[in-house]
Amino acid sequence: MPPTPTVLFICQHNAGRSQLGAALLDHLAGGRFTAISAGLSPADGVNPAVAATVAELGIDIAHNVPRAVTSSDLDEADIVVLMKPGLALPSMPRGEVLEWSFPNPEAWDAEAVRPLREAVAATIRAEILR
Repeated sequence: MPPTPTVLFICQHNAGRSQLGAALLDHLAGGRFTAISAGLSPADGVNPAVAATVAELGIDIAHNVPRAVTSSDLDEADIVVLMKPGLALPSMPRGEVLEWSFPNPEAWDAEAVRPLREAVAATIRAEILR
């Protein structure tokens, strides 16, 4: 059986958009993909509003630790999803690169994040789970 493809979600701080993308792919893909996330300049913790909105789906990311993207991450990922176009990566990704344009939910509350959660889920369904 072939290994499951790895999808790497990247945003600036690995606190909101990339954490959201990885959590939703894990939730929606039923084990067909391995989802990981990273950022260019990691925050101290996951955005509480993002964690709250995925908790509504039964997903716990509140204790995830944001981390920096590495060249190894980029070399090992089959699909690299930039949650903001034009991010300056530490090296060239080996896999397919998808550039999505989602706003940074850094100062948002859970009510504001819910539409973002749904938009990211719809994009995952359309572009990765196709």
